Amino acid sequence: MDIGEFNSHASVRFNHLFYDGVDTVELASHYGTPLYVVSESAVRERCSSVRKAFLEKYPNTRAVYASKAFQTLDMCRIIDQEGLGIDVVSGGELFAALKAQVNPGAIVFHGNAKTLDELEYAIENDVGRIISDNLREISEVERIAARLDKKVKLLYRITPGVDSHTHRFISTGSLDSKFGIPLDSSVRNDYMRAVLNSPHIDFRGFHFHIGSQIRDNFSHLAALGVALKLIVDVHTDYGFDVSELNLGGGFGIRYLPGDPETELGYFLDPMMQLIRFEMEKAKIPMPMVTIEPGRWIIGEAGITLYELRSVKTIPGIRTYVGVDGGMTDNIRPALYEARYHAISANKADWSHDTVVTIAGKCCESGDILVKDVGLAEPKPGDIVAVFSTGAYNHSMASNYNRIPRPAVVMTTGEGRHRLSVRRESYEDMLIREF
Repeated sequence: MDIGEFNSHASVRFNHLFYDGVDTVELASHYGTPLYVVSESAVRERCSSVRKAFLEKYPNTRAVYASKAFQTLDMCRIIDQEGLGIDVVSGGELFAALKAQVNPGAIVFHGNAKTLDELEYAIENDVGRIISDNLREISEVERIAARLDKKVKLLYRITPGVDSHTHRFISTGSLDSKFGIPLDSSVRNDYMRAVLNSPHIDFRGFHFHIGSQIRDNFSHLAALGVALKLIVDVHTDYGFDVSELNLGGGFGIRYLPGDPETELGYFLDPMMQLIRFEMEKAKIPMPMVTIEPGRWIIGEAGITLYELRSVKTIPGIRTYVGVDGGMTDNIRPALYEARYHAISANKADWSHDTVVTIAGKCCESGDILVKDVGLAEPKPGDIVAVFSTGAYNHSMASNYNRIPRPAVVMTTGEGRHRLSVRRESYEDMLIREF
């Protein structure tokens, strides 16, 4: 497959991999490696697709970017400029969004174990929505809101009990999950009474999220069916009309050349049709519908550049190539068995027929970035580009083995680039220590 068919922002010129019109070999030389490279133009294209496939197509809809996938001040500002909201899951993510001057009303605050400080910070700053899934949090929100004389818009996260057909570590919609309220009627009554009897809580409805990197729409539709039945039951049992329904995210992307390209409409069109059908049948007003794409917006927009440091062949077994990064900048292969595609950025026109396993530099046998991928006659000093690393690489990066975290460079689609996050130094890693 031509690399441009796999990633439309990638091309080959003068035997080098270009990304957004920028020579990646020159980027590696200028900024050093490992290096996260994020295409701002690709991010904006995905945001435009969200508007066309959802916001402009269906009335009374919202989209918020799940910033846990990749959150920088730069990214927050881009998302805000594109007219999407921001989903945060901690006080730190909320702080960053506010620091980037995102409108607080466009922020949705998730999390199953928010601290009192986080709740107070969110309510003080008038975040748009709080998503809750436990009764203690309801009482805490009510108490804080009463003291501050605020009224908090709140949704419940539910546990729909569906199989999302993804890795068990990123499946979040099963009955046995730390996320969401159980839907047993005896439990549900306690939760509903808690919000309906709270004078400082404006209960809006329900949220679900069944998992991440979902490639089919069956799981989403199954979960939606559960949520819609709940909306009808709440209407019948409490005379309460749900005004909002949040469908979460989890829409899958391409990691390998053989992966199908899935448009948002594949997921969303059947879901919107089902919502309209069930609401009309029950004679219940159509709720505002929200989605939370994260990976789908940022995942394919990012690549990571490494310098190849070593080549070791074990006859009859495999060839390992060692690079100057690893699980500290991409934990997903070790954590989720995630798979990636890679090419030799400085030999992009060569035949990539030397099958190797790309190993990281951490002192762990499991520090393997890509297994059994074809590279072009690997030699120390080569630049290796790994694709679709925009989501959960930078945001999950660590300092294990006292390795500094990489820089982030943004490209613009016009052959230009800028430093977005500087490379961490050794001093940075010790700044909190005495």
